[in-house]
Amino acid sequence: MGARTLLPTAVLLLAALGALAAAGEHPSPPPPGRGTVTVLEIEGAIGPATARYVVHGLEGARAAGSGLVVLKLDTPGGLDSAMRDIIQAILASPVPVVGYVSPPGARAASAGTYILYAGEVAAMAPATNLGAATPVPVGGEPAGEPPAEPPANPAPLPGPRGPPSPAAQPAAPAAPPAGSAMERKVVNDAVAYIRSLAELRGRNADFAERAVRGAASLSATQAQKENVIDLIATDLPDLLKRLDGREVHMDGHTVKLATAGLTVREAQPDWRTRLLAVITHPTVAYGLMLIGIWGLLLEGYNPGAVLPGVAGSICLLIALFAFQVLSVNYAGLALVALGVGMIVAEFFFPTYGSLGIGGLIAFVVGSLILFDSDVPGLRVGRPLIGAVATAGALVMLGIVFLATRALRAPVVTGAHGMIGASAEVLADFSGRGRVRYGGELWQAVSAQPLKAGARARIVRVEGLTLHVEPQ
Repeated sequence: MGARTLLPTAVLLLAALGALAAAGEHPSPPPPGRGTVTVLEIEGAIGPATARYVVHGLEGARAAGSGLVVLKLDTPGGLDSAMRDIIQAILASPVPVVGYVSPPGARAASAGTYILYAGEVAAMAPATNLGAATPVPVGGEPAGEPPAEPPANPAPLPGPRGPPSPAAQPAAPAAPPAGSAMERKVVNDAVAYIRSLAELRGRNADFAERAVRGAASLSATQAQKENVIDLIATDLPDLLKRLDGREVHMDGHTVKLATAGLTVREAQPDWRTRLLAVITHPTVAYGLMLIGIWGLLLEGYNPGAVLPGVAGSICLLIALFAFQVLSVNYAGLALVALGVGMIVAEFFFPTYGSLGIGGLIAFVVGSLILFDSDVPGLRVGRPLIGAVATAGALVMLGIVFLATRALRAPVVTGAHGMIGASAEVLADFSGRGRVRYGGELWQAVSAQPLKAGARARIVRVEGLTLHVEPQ
């Protein structure tokens, strides 16, 4: 091969390598429409297990070459940290993600609204709703919370909506915002976060702010009219039909969806995610904590039993792990620990139920606020707390009853326990003699004569001498 042939070949090779390098620096998203559509379901409260399931599901969809991911939502909300993990995974996904509130009657409240805003396409089924995205701190809302609805004539916010007009100015200086500085920081941070998602996807940012500040909500029809969502679909096949040919923007690229003929693949959570979902449920974590505490107590009362100590240690460690990933009110946890300590102290100190009742009250109050959240799936069931409190009260009453009966019972040990007992006369005597009591021979004194083999009643004990009388 001559030099004239080698030179063009080398130029072509260099050009090809440059094109490959440029493509590696700026990868374009894979063309959708080939392969399958992956369906992920978020149902119930959003927690660490839900975040793990969605993140792994998006990674699995990318690895499997799915052309689309549909995130079905039916949630009352959940933890902020888990929500942000899900949104980060959606924004980083090279596969288009469609948020879909389904089936009819479902909702995407609180954290679900943020997740719906994050998807390239937002869709809802008929008779569904979204909104009510105000962040609620663990422990409930303190007094002085901002009003749920904005005032009748609020002053316009500065920025894109323009400066306030003179007519909108209040007559008196505005009162300081309600709530503490920390509460205002949390709300403002949430507003900025959801507005950034709305601006990224070209959706209604004003409603997003109202959903956070005033807990506003919308039905599916209203959400479509106000440009909060993109479309309404009755079910998954209808959704795929309406998405076919739709253009979405991803990483600066416009991608045209081709969803006709896609095979639906429902991604199920793996065993680790299911296990995490079980142990991080507040009721299960609460039960594990109780088993751990009482198991260690039984091991302390019965050293060498082994089983209560092993089971209690394992359950307590798992419960502590669950508390680390859940939003726990540590004042409630401290009250539960204090209550258990007072109940245990009742066994060792003669307080006649005072410590036990106080411990029971602390235990119940601590249990009620341990997972005090407005999200239904992140609370301990009150029937369970009531059952545990009732069982504890019955144990306390039993202890008090047994202690009272023991105080009223006659003494059966020592010199006092011998008074009134019966002894056998060994030989005839009047004054001093010998009797048998409890298999032992005792010196006896009697003011009346006694016959051998007769029974005598002990009336007094002085040292090693028994004062007896005929029985």
